[in-house]
Parts: sequence; C-alpha cells; structure tokens
Amino acid sequence: MTTLSFFGAAGTVTGSCSMVEALGHKFLIDCGMFQGSKTVRALNDEPFPFDPKDADFLLLTHAHIDHSGLLPKLVRHGFTGPIYCTQPSADLLSFMLLDSARIQKSNAERQSRKNIRRGLEPVEPTYEEKDARNTLELLKPIEMMAWIEPAKGIQAKFWNAGHILGSASIELRYPDKDTGNTMRMIFSGDLGPDEKVFHHEPGGDKGFDYIICESTYGDRDRDEYTLETRRKHIQKELEEGLKRGGNVVIPCFAVERSQELLHDIGWLLDNNKIPKCTVFLDSPLATKVTKVFIKHADQLDDIEVDAKSLFRHKDLKLVEDVEDSKNIAKIKSGAIIISASGMADAGRIQHHLKNNIYDKNSTILFVGYQAPGTLGHVISNGKKDVRIHGKMFKVRAHIAKLGNYSAHADQVELIDWVLERGPITGGLFLNHGDNDARKEMRRLLAQKGMTASRIHMPKFDESFELTASTPASKGRAKLGKVKSNGKLKIKGRKSDRIPEAQLLTDWHNDFAAFMGDLTSKIESESDPVKRRKLIAKLQKTLDR
Repeated sequence: MTTLSFFGAAGTVTGSCSMVEALGHKFLIDCGMFQGSKTVRALNDEPFPFDPKDADFLLLTHAHIDHSGLLPKLVRHGFTGPIYCTQPSADLLSFMLLDSARIQKSNAERQSRKNIRRGLEPVEPTYEEKDARNTLELLKPIEMMAWIEPAKGIQAKFWNAGHILGSASIELRYPDKDTGNTMRMIFSGDLGPDEKVFHHEPGGDKGFDYIICESTYGDRDRDEYTLETRRKHIQKELEEGLKRGGNVVIPCFAVERSQELLHDIGWLLDNNKIPKCTVFLDSPLATKVTKVFIKHADQLDDIEVDAKSLFRHKDLKLVEDVEDSKNIAKIKSGAIIISASGMADAGRIQHHLKNNIYDKNSTILFVGYQAPGTLGHVISNGKKDVRIHGKMFKVRAHIAKLGNYSAHADQVELIDWVLERGPITGGLFLNHGDNDARKEMRRLLAQKGMTASRIHMPKFDESFELTASTPASKGRAKLGKVKSNGKLKIKGRKSDRIPEAQLLTDWHNDFAAFMGDLTSKIESESDPVKRRKLIAKLQKTLDR
C-alpha cells in the first residue's frame, strides 16, 4: 500500500511538502517555506507533522523558497538523507539557503528585541547558517531526463517543468505489490507557461496512476500573448511611468523574474524604446542568481543577446552594499528600481515603497502573483492607506500590474498539461492553489471528460492510501507533543496546525485593513467635532 500525505500547499500556494510511503521507504517531495499572512508564516516555526529522521531521501522540484526554504530546518531536526535536484537548482540553493538563514536570524533578533521590551521570552531562529551549510552537503545534483534509483525498487525521473532555471516535474515508478503492476506517479512541481523566455514549455510522459498537479492559476486565464507583446506591455508601463516624473518601483522575485525583466529592459534601452534611465537591481540575492543564469546561459532559450553580455547592460546597476541601497532613496525621479521580495512582504523593497508610494509621480509596478495577506496583495488591490514597518502611508503613486511575467502556467495551460499526461487510472490531486482555484480547475476538467470523483482537493495535512484504482483518505494528522527524546508524537487524524479559514488571510490582515479604513474615514471628515464623535462611538463599541 502506498500512502501519500500533503503537509503544505493544500489550500494555499506556499509551503510545498508531500510525503510518499512505499516499499518500506518514506521520502519527501519538496520542503518549502510558508509565506503570506503572519498566521501562515508562523507554521515555519512549528514542529513538522512527521519525524524528519524517518525520511530516507528527498526529491526537490526547484529552488524557489516556497519549495526549498525549510530544508535546513528539516536537517536541523534530524534529516540526513540525500536531496536530489538538478545542477542549476543546486547552484541556486548554494546561496539562497544561506541567505534565508541570515533572514531567519535577523527576524529572530528583531522579534526578540520586541519581546524583551514587552516582558516576553526571546525567540530562536527557524534555523541557522550552519544548518543551511549542512543541507548543502546533502545535495545530489542529477541530470534532467535521467532515471535514478534513490532507494531499492523506487525509480525517479526529472522532466522539464519550464518554470524557472532547473525546475522539474518528478515522475516515480515502483512495483505495486498489491496488484503486481508498476505504480506510476508524477508531481508537477510548479509549471511554467507554454511561451516563456529562457525555457521550453513543460513536458512529461503519458499514462499515470496518479498525478499531483499545482493549481496556482486554476481559476485564471491570461490574455494570449507572445514575448513580443509582453515586451510591448512593459514598454508602455515604463514609458508612462518615467514620463510622470517619478521613479518606477518593481517588487520582484530574485529568481527568474528579475532576470527576465533585466533581459527585456536591456533590449528596450538598446532599441530606444524607453527613455534613457538608470536601472537598479537592488537585491544581493538577485545579483547572485543572475550570475548563475550567466553560468547556465547555454541552456537558456529565446535570449536575444550574446550570452557573454547577458545582464551586463551599461545602464544596469547591481546593488549589493547596504549603503548603496540607501543612496537610491536620494533619487526622486528617472530610475527603475527592481527589488525583492516579489510580494513586498520583506526585504529592501519595503524601503523603496516607503520612499515612493506617497509620490503621485511615481509608479509601483507588480509583475507577479501576490499571495493574500502580503503587502503586495494589499497595495495591488487598491488600498489607499497601507502599513509599512509599523507606519501608515498614503498610496498616491500610480499602481500597475502585468500578468505576462508570471512563471506559472495559467488555467488553460494547466488543464492541457493534465490532459496530455493521461490517461489517469487512479486519480488527480490538485495542490498548491487556494480552494477557489482548485474548485474551478476541477469543474473545467470534469467538463473535459475527467470523472469528477477522481479529482481530489487534499486538505492541509491530509493523507491518502493509494491503490491502483482509487485513493482513500486517512484524514488529517493531529500533532501531539515533542517527546523528551525529540521524536514527534502523531495522534488522531485531525489537523490542528492551522484552521483552513486562516490559510489565506488572518486577523493581522483584518487589523491592518481596519486601521487603514479608520484613518481614511477620520481624515475625510473635516469637522473636528464629528471626528471626536466618531472616535467616541468606536470607544463605546470597544467598551461593550
């Protein structure tokens, strides 16, 4: 009997982590960090719902932090098996995990200072740099499209997923002792769109017992576009943004998205398609990632410059030093500032937002998915007052969004990928998507002829027993206490890690939205007497 468990990215788009138990082995597909609301991020510091020591090995789809970010925590708590991934993924992880460890330490120190002022206990980082370095020692780079045998009887093959450099869908094959046949499964990982600079469209074999597919854009279909039309769209936004007289600030993911932007903006500058300007890539991590792209330039597709000059435009400034980053604040107009994080929920981008978001001449341009609960989601959805670093800011800058830089396949492309992998004899699991996206994708697949009862939307921490014909849910794992020997006790089958209603937004988001609305309401009332009455009315409600 095979058991498949979903320990993340079920009802949400971060924290990807699945466990397979087969042929006496336990192994993981990904171990990602949770991002989004504070309640969701708090999961990063809770115990795993399994004992890391029990996992024999791990197969990593790609280097994005929501798929790899908790690997050092896994190692910190006892995992010692090999981590199989592609060579580009290993190259990216060589500094991404160290960077993540430094962030964990910085966040813990900041929270500890707050706690001490409040009379509370200090906190420990999720993991430390030594844990990240120990993780890197476990990486086992493999070739794309080559079969490996990570454990006796279990074979794995990495297929191009077209998402980011080194990304893969992972096929599994092993004998099914119940039927005497071969069990075949494929984990999509994150799938890229059919047309994307740098990478070919996603691939994979046909005919599986089970498919586990992401559904990030399961309810959204982008306008049909080519790389040429995408470039025209960003040309328009940059032209208009620079003509307004302020800066153009772009929250951007360090891996892949930043490099795509640099490639397109460099082409626009060379061909006089936008006004002459200075482009700042203000992200030490993105700068390191860019160097990995240069290293693997021979594997990239659709680049329009010589590989040796890739990302080396004369008007591009790669910013790593903190003081150089601070000096960008002195520039009030005529600059394009690309900075991480892509959802604007941490990092240097928040400083650039503080310096530009109140300026009606500036532009904030979003080029990627904004998870509910993040600052990027709040700004891109039209809030006029936002909280950054504990202070409220008026949103006067022009807010723009481009969907054609997404590294994810859209609704039509996801459905086509699933149908091309058929026939499916056991079932399809939709993960890595919120429930609305999964429901819509399930409905459309049923319209295309798939049996609706064979399309499953696993819940957080839910496990399934897989047979050759149909899966049976074992329910959701309930966490117990960590024993004195460090081993986590699992009891019952009901998850208590996080309520499903908290996966997208939480009370922190409600509070920030309420404070923004309250500020706007009070400021819109010019009569000071009426302002006092409004405050008194609110106070009475609080007293009740």
